[in-house]
Amino acid sequence: MNSKSLFSRIGLTAIAAATVLAVAIISALPSLRIDLTEDNLYSLSDGTRNIVANLETPIELMFFYSESATEEIPQIRSYGTRVQELLREVVLASNGRLSFSVIDPEPFSEDEDLATEFGIQPVPVTQGGQAVYFGLVAAQDESAELALDRVSETLPLIRPDQEQFLEYEIMKLISKVNNPDLQVVGLLTELDIDGGFDPVAGQATQQWMIMDAIRQLYTVRRVGLTSNEIDEEIDILMIVHPQGLSEQMLYAIDQFVMRGGKTMVFLDPNADSMVSRTQQGNLIPAGMSSELPGLLEAWGVEFANDMVLTDNELALRVSMGQRPIAHLGMLGVQRNFLTQSDIITNRLEMINLSSTGVISQAEEATTSFEPLMVSSNDTMLVNASKYGDMADPSVLFDDFVSEERSFTIAARVRGVIETAFPEGRPIAEVEVSDEEAEPVEELVEEEVVAEHLTRSNGEVTVLLFADTDILSDRMWVQIAQFLGQRIPRPFANNGDMVINALDNLSGGADLSSIRSRGTYSRPFTRVMQLQRQADDRLRTEEAELLDRLAETEASLAELNQDENGELIGQITPEIQSEIDRFNEEMLETRRSLRDVQYQLTEDIEQLGADLKLINTALIPVLLTLLALLITYLRTQRRKSA
Repeated sequence: MNSKSLFSRIGLTAIAAATVLAVAIISALPSLRIDLTEDNLYSLSDGTRNIVANLETPIELMFFYSESATEEIPQIRSYGTRVQELLREVVLASNGRLSFSVIDPEPFSEDEDLATEFGIQPVPVTQGGQAVYFGLVAAQDESAELALDRVSETLPLIRPDQEQFLEYEIMKLISKVNNPDLQVVGLLTELDIDGGFDPVAGQATQQWMIMDAIRQLYTVRRVGLTSNEIDEEIDILMIVHPQGLSEQMLYAIDQFVMRGGKTMVFLDPNADSMVSRTQQGNLIPAGMSSELPGLLEAWGVEFANDMVLTDNELALRVSMGQRPIAHLGMLGVQRNFLTQSDIITNRLEMINLSSTGVISQAEEATTSFEPLMVSSNDTMLVNASKYGDMADPSVLFDDFVSEERSFTIAARVRGVIETAFPEGRPIAEVEVSDEEAEPVEELVEEEVVAEHLTRSNGEVTVLLFADTDILSDRMWVQIAQFLGQRIPRPFANNGDMVINALDNLSGGADLSSIRSRGTYSRPFTRVMQLQRQADDRLRTEEAELLDRLAETEASLAELNQDENGELIGQITPEIQSEIDRFNEEMLETRRSLRDVQYQLTEDIEQLGADLKLINTALIPVLLTLLALLITYLRTQRRKSA
């Protein structure tokens, strides 16, 4: 097509028709998006898309946002815009199962009453300024006279400093409304974590405080150690210090995980919680270490159940006699050793452990291994039997030689797994008499059993912790008694981490797979660097000025005294001269400080001018040169042809 036909009436009509058709096609495909951001900030995770695509009931999202009260707070307004953009993307992906509305609760309005009914309260942003609403409600889209009659979940405050977990928090809210019934946690353990009986004291023991916290949010059922199956109603299986489990129970755990059951396992090479004392005060050893033969290997995990981790950097100080000493086997894991990009460990400050073990990914593992908690590099593994026989923790220092490596203490394992029982369900050994043999065989043949799975139904998630003492009260909480009630006073975040882990698992594999998002805020790092350099210079100049001021005051005090140390009480020429000298130095220093500030402004403005030049001039020039080069090459090609 030549230029004459292109710009003819027919050609222009064809161009216009093609443009209208293209606009119509783009308008008919509202879900078509191109995300060019570095961290895919405007792209939803696959887990989010799976959750909203399988919603069982319509859900309404209500974003309570004081838009009018934040007109002069640009940071809040920009974050409010990003929240709305993400919510609209989620609604768009739901194919009509979600609806979305923004509510501005004006003072003394019905919208403000609605926010109060859902438990959202205004938060002051600036001192003396108007408090603002910034919360989210997910509620089943049903007609009800009162807001409280609807199944709903509330996020009272959407925190800007938790922006990377915004998508996760929104989907967690939606998942809870979609499945409002309390999930069932199955507890499999021989520890007295849920209460028991102390034969030495001859009295019952109370359940650990962690179980009080779990029961506030979940229904807890015990799983018998001698059972051959796991109840189908159990949503999350919590295994604590497994020891000597039967083949039938190991098979039941294997198939539970294979069918997509969420699992959290606490292992330990030396469970201090099993240590007790006789009436004479002698220690009764803890006994065997944790073991899950075959299952850990199938999950792609290695656990050395005969080695205890000692850490010189994270060691807690314990009281021994009259002086506290560092205990290399009792660790206080600080936040810089907790994965801050994971919702389970984010914002936790301290996790206390005792005689913990280590876990690692097997060499030929097909699953992903995501560490949640790690040790420092100043560590050493100690034989568990030697550690258990130790009476004085100072002995650990005598043989301590750092291996200069970091170990994983807790991790998330995720992926498609193979069964640890490829031959199928193990046969239970049953002792029967000769007369009963035939009827029993017939009964076994007629027993209905679940289908044996050799490969998991999709991706599974297992959380592993190499310590059970993390759950015991002594490691994280003090308990006070008030009017017959137990009042917890936590001094570590052990309980928070366990609840976070259960919340993460309760949403299923889709919710736990939602990645932490990048941050939308992209500061000018070069400008920030210039500001830091200027601040350093300002602090240096001010420090020098204060030093000279102190010296001048000392000189003035000395000049204002006679030979006997008495105050002269009048300004002598020497004093006046010293004052004049200091005033000149102070003026010069202030001039220097202003020069530093002025130079900072000049540098920032010059940087801005350079960026404008690149954007407005350099890029067009490069494009022009590229177009000229292409034209030249085409001309040369035509000449040669």
